[in-house]
Amino acid sequence: MSQSIGPKVRFIISIDSTKIVFRGILRYINAMQKTNAIRLLDAAGIPYTTAEYEVDENDLSGTHAAALLGIPPEQVFKTLVLQGSSGAYIVCCIPVAEALDLKKAARICGEKNIDLIPVKNLPALTGYIRGGCSPIGMKKEFPTYIDETAELFDTIGVSAGVRGCQVILAPGDLLAFISAKTADLTV
Repeated sequence: MSQSIGPKVRFIISIDSTKIVFRGILRYINAMQKTNAIRLLDAAGIPYTTAEYEVDENDLSGTHAAALLGIPPEQVFKTLVLQGSSGAYIVCCIPVAEALDLKKAARICGEKNIDLIPVKNLPALTGYIRGGCSPIGMKKEFPTYIDETAELFDTIGVSAGVRGCQVILAPGDLLAFISAKTADLTV
């Protein structure tokens, strides 16, 4: 399709799937990004919805995201990656307004001690960044525990794998899909 906008401005648009060629430059249009987590949920046929919000780089907290989405913070879960004294990694998902109890987490996974991994190690280990870490679709599967309060709700939100997008799904579906267990994880 060729169009003119006024006498001196001419552009050509060629639509091929989600690609648009504009003045010879490929630009990808993503009204909603198809993240790895979303692709995996689609492939498995797991029902979900997404909720998007504008990212504030100065406030990446989950409580801020929950407020922007209008979802109670008890229903939005943050994903934390930890390493035990044995060197093993585990993933814990807890409500965004809560704090992880490291002693409980260590006990649950049979570690003497456990601590959060450094943020700089998150992308190499999981494929995700701080504020966009999802328990779905990490580079490797790690033992995953979701706070038991998730089962109190019909749906919960977890990161879709990018900042600014949450996947809303049934906690039972999430637990089964990522082979997670529930546990009392918070202080």
